[in-house]
Amino acid sequence: MIRDAAAAAGARIVAAEAHDEAAITAVHDPGLVAFLRDAHADWLAAGLHEDPGQDLVVPYLFPTGGLLGAVAPHRPEAVWARTGYWCFDTMTPIGPGTWEAVRGAVDATLTAVDLVGAGERAAYAITRPPGHHVSTRAYGGSCYLNNAAIAAQALRDAGAERVAIVDVDAHHGNGAQEVFWDRGDVLTVSVHVDPAAGWFPHVMGWADETGAGPGAGLNLNAPVAPGTGDAGWLAALDDLLAAARGFAPDAVVVALGVDAAAGDPNSPLEVTGDGYREACRRIGALGAPVVAVQEGGYDPATLGGLVVAALEGLEEGVRDA
Repeated sequence: MIRDAAAAAGARIVAAEAHDEAAITAVHDPGLVAFLRDAHADWLAAGLHEDPGQDLVVPYLFPTGGLLGAVAPHRPEAVWARTGYWCFDTMTPIGPGTWEAVRGAVDATLTAVDLVGAGERAAYAITRPPGHHVSTRAYGGSCYLNNAAIAAQALRDAGAERVAIVDVDAHHGNGAQEVFWDRGDVLTVSVHVDPAAGWFPHVMGWADETGAGPGAGLNLNAPVAPGTGDAGWLAALDDLLAAARGFAPDAVVVALGVDAAAGDPNSPLEVTGDGYREACRRIGALGAPVVAVQEGGYDPATLGGLVVAALEGLEEGVRDA
């Protein structure tokens, strides 16, 4: 759907190339990566799929602070217990093709990083499933590996001294916030619907979450009220981009969720295609090479057009910077 719309708009389509797993474990706990790779096979081997309604891997117990108190959790061996050890919600099941899709999204992301490293000013990865809710060692929010964070780390490893992640998904980019919380080399900014209004991820995404240690002041959140449209959303984004300009990144990663759009079933925001076009134009105008990765966007009737509008704006901003 996205690919067809992009191709019809004249985008050059590049096949994703396979990449080493080291780029993933540079961001994520190797135990999480191994769990995601093996979970479905282990679920089948345990016979759990034979129980009614249990054909997909889902957690049933979470080792929360209220359960554990001061006790550090032991890593369980049984797959039904391991699932809750690595996952933070019940809306992110693992099925027979999940790992292949997740791994393909990472390969698309790293191919975009390679293209920018070879001289392209901007490259976009069609990543499904999305990834911006995944932290160092926990998946959830319909995400399994954090493509934006993997891109940022890969850009750092390729020589960029400072990288900015700009998240325009409708929901808070809690994953990148956690991954880079105390680092001074990656700026993370997110404009999203206010979690206090009852929106995912509910317990993170407030404006007072600003980083720690070397990363103090380098995590910025701009929560906006339900019903916010282009004007308010772009004004909030402008405040974040002002910080990005001051940070002077050598590369930018865009977590391009288009679910802030009016009519998306998973968001109460009212951003238009023109709003996305202008937002990405402003991001491109930062003047640094850009890797964009797909995050949310759940209205099939508008998804392709919204992405094309965003990419057209990004292309304009990069060209004129």
